[in-house]
Formats: sequence, structure tokens, C-alpha cells
Amino acid sequence: MLIRMTTKPTPPVPLPMGRPARGNARAKLIAAAHSTVRRQGYAATSVDEICAAAGVTKGAFFHHFASKEALAVAAAEGWTERARPMFELAPHNRLDDPLGRLLGHIDFRLAMLDGPTEDYTCFVGTMVQEAYATSDRIRAACEASINAYCQALAPDIQAAIDLYGTPEDISAIGLAQHVQSVLQGAFVLAKTTNDPAIARGTVTHLKRYVRMLFGRGGAA
Repeated sequence: MLIRMTTKPTPPVPLPMGRPARGNARAKLIAAAHSTVRRQGYAATSVDEICAAAGVTKGAFFHHFASKEALAVAAAEGWTERARPMFELAPHNRLDDPLGRLLGHIDFRLAMLDGPTEDYTCFVGTMVQEAYATSDRIRAACEASINAYCQALAPDIQAAIDLYGTPEDISAIGLAQHVQSVLQGAFVLAKTTNDPAIARGTVTHLKRYVRMLFGRGGAA
């Protein structure tokens, strides 16, 4: 039996990355990079600022990372691992209906769009916009992180396609990439207004599109 998906957004679970263990300077530096780059961008963030945010010395920084670029690459890899359990443990993943899981995921992302932009925007999405043309290592690390998100979403999309059908030119990975594109665009729009309301509206439109794509009407 399929479980009917409600339209009420699933409350987001806390980001499952607590304070790094005492003495774990590398983990502290990665966490500090996530917070500072999301708040002020990659170019505007200095090694000194990251060290101050992490509460470690500059010597400790260079013990773990040869450069700011090296930290950025490690932080992009860490971003994927930071987000993975948050998405995997979300309640909508227990639904039997793959379309319900997909819509539940969109609701989950919708519910996260609140508060200061640095609390819900994407670290790799923020960083790659600045560094894609100047650092191929950072670009590749961001690409891998974004692709990992799409690959994780694709199985539920494929199961929904198999169950409900879609137009022939729709692929699971293509729709997963569209979901990611809408989310990244929503973050950019939120930054232009410093208000998550415009991002919530964009993601709500995404949910309507997905429902219509699978013949479930356009109600959000």
C-alpha cells in the first residue's frame, strides 16, 4: 500500500554535525570554512578569519592544509558528508511511495529556508560561483559534491518514473539536476533580497512542477 504524502512540510532535523571534538583542528577549520564562506563568500574569507572562527593557530592551519585552496577542496568534500545523514535520516524516507519521498524531500528543503541566508544556503554552490574559473581543483570538488546530491536523489525519481510514468525525454538524473538547479537559484534570489520568502516561493513552484510531471495536479 502506498502512503499518501501530505502537503505539510516536514520540519528539518538539526544539521548532524556537532561541535568538532576538542583538539580536532582539521575538523574545526573545515566547519569554520563552511560558516564563513556561506556568510561572506570565498574570496572575502581569509585564512586568518578561518583560524579565528575555528579557534586554532595559523600554524595549525598550515599543519593540515598547504593553502586556502586545499582547505576549500577538503571543505567541499566535507560538505557532502555533513549533509548526507541529514537527508538520509529525514522522516519522508520511510514512505513507501517513491513520489511521496521525492515530494517529501522538496518539502524538507522548503522547511529549511528560514533565518539568515548563511544558515540555509549551500557552501559548494556559494564557493563555485566565485572560484570555478580560477581554481579547477575547487570547481571539481564542488562538482563532485553537487553530483553526489543528484545521484542520491535519482533512485527515488527513477522509481517514481517507473511507477507513474513521465514524458519520454525525462530522465532521473536530469530531474535531480533540475531540483538542484532550482534550489541553487533559490539561494541566489534569497541573497538578492536578504529574505528567504522568495526562495520558498521558487521551491513551491518546483513542487507544483514535479506533481504535474507525474500527473498529480499542480496543488502545492
